[in-house]
Amino acid sequence: MINFHSFSGVVTGIHDFLITPDDQTGCYQLLSVQDGANSIVNFVVSPSTYIVERDRISVGDWITGYYDANAPVPLIYPPQYRALVIVRESPVRNVKVDAFDSHLVSQDKSLKLHLAPCTKRSLTNGLAFTKSPANRDLVVIYGPSTKSIPAQTTPFEVIVLCL
Repeated sequence: MINFHSFSGVVTGIHDFLITPDDQTGCYQLLSVQDGANSIVNFVVSPSTYIVERDRISVGDWITGYYDANAPVPLIYPPQYRALVIVRESPVRNVKVDAFDSHLVSQDKSLKLHLAPCTKRSLTNGLAFTKSPANRDLVVIYGPSTKSIPAQTTPFEVIVLCL
């Protein structure tokens, strides 16, 4: 399971990112993100980065980028992380990215899932996921939740990250 950490802020720049000096593919981009405390993080967005609901990301959007806190990173400023998941924040949905246990409780113990027959289950490529999402890294899209600890919800969609 991945140790997901996140950083949220406003996209201040989107630039092509060269993975080698002669890279001409244009397949990688660098998103510069600044939070309310003026901290800056750069996210490397690759073809394997999952962007929730395939939202288009633009300068000025408020996003949250998720990365593996155990992955090696270059010792530079601003910090640069390989984005695993990008979420353009929206007032009409909640998104949780985390590892979930056998009881569908997130690793940070803040959310418990109750799956319904109408809960869409898919892979990042859009294909249906037919197995149990327990004990996996998930992107959960949901609406209202309880105020209990952990909060409980019946999600709209569960996306399984096969990283």
